[in-house]
Amino acid sequence: MPDSLADRIAPLLTEWRHHLHRHPELSLHEKQTASFVCARLGELGIPFESDIGGHGVVATLRRGGNRSVGLRADMDALPIAEATNLPYASQNPGVMHACGHDGHTASLLGAALLLRDDPSWSGTVHFVFQPAEEGYGGARAMMEDGLFSRFPMERIFGYHNWPGLDAGTVMIHDGPMMAQGERLGITIHGHGGHAAMPHLTADPVVAAGHVIVALQSIVARSINPLDAAVVSLCILQGAEAENQIPETVTMRGTFRALIPAVFDRVAERIREVATGTAAALGCQAEVTFERTVAATINHADEAALGRSVAAALGMPVRTDLPPTMASEDFGWYLREIPGAYAWIGNGPAASGAFLHNQNYDFNDAILPRAATYLAGIAKAAIG
Repeated sequence: MPDSLADRIAPLLTEWRHHLHRHPELSLHEKQTASFVCARLGELGIPFESDIGGHGVVATLRRGGNRSVGLRADMDALPIAEATNLPYASQNPGVMHACGHDGHTASLLGAALLLRDDPSWSGTVHFVFQPAEEGYGGARAMMEDGLFSRFPMERIFGYHNWPGLDAGTVMIHDGPMMAQGERLGITIHGHGGHAAMPHLTADPVVAAGHVIVALQSIVARSINPLDAAVVSLCILQGAEAENQIPETVTMRGTFRALIPAVFDRVAERIREVATGTAAALGCQAEVTFERTVAATINHADEAALGRSVAAALGMPVRTDLPPTMASEDFGWYLREIPGAYAWIGNGPAASGAFLHNQNYDFNDAILPRAATYLAGIAKAAIG
């Protein structure tokens, strides 16, 4: 990427990113973030529509031609108290851009700026600023609000910054990039009573302990060892008195897999194992699933296009990193139309500041590279 281009857009992108970082908003509450995006698009003279699927925004550049493409960035933050002590740290207590969506949004605005000023392309580019990515169904909400019918696009592309990968390096797989995930709830119903008289109860705490251990057998014994899956129980709640065996115990967590058929098998076994184990201990298990996130599975032609664009821009390209079991709802788009999702290296994760960590920060140095990559892949997709 020519130095003059980086010099021209980098300070502005950094200014935008720092503003967004100071003012993070949780999923479903991105009203001010969306207003900021709309204001910047207005300054750039790029037409847009807002309030799509919640606080979603779609901007469009049209310049003749019959081809169309979509570029997407997410806008929401996380319920994490920031510990960076940066001059632009979050001003909203307990809320933080700990996943880099501030950088994604700023770089997509940068791509819009670059394409606006680039006369070398023709066609239509839609810039999709998505809310509620962090497990709250933002992609599906935008699709249900007519994203692909109101803004027709042949293909769609996006990226996620990736701490631990060299800054500016582009990683794109054919096939799975990120896992399908779902939130899991299990309520164990027993019979409460005095802790000194357990024989008069059906203890849901003991049953919950056995269920937690038994669920770990699913990946070990019900799934092909060559397929990736994970089941994690992360919250356990019961009685509040030390001498009471509670009536119920609730557990919450997630399960994930890279392949949809494997995901379905894990879900089936969770129900069987939880209900059967609880029943063996005189209790009943109620299992619920919610907020499914589709696996992010790249289409081969679009992944190859992403790699060729990155290489042409002088960005290092890798394909050797394994997929991650983290989830990203860009996968819903890829179930509907072709596309590809990339990781762009954020540089070293100092002191373990990976994604969703209170010390994480998006690397401003990759903003112009990410913007240039997004602009470049849009041009290649409609060229």
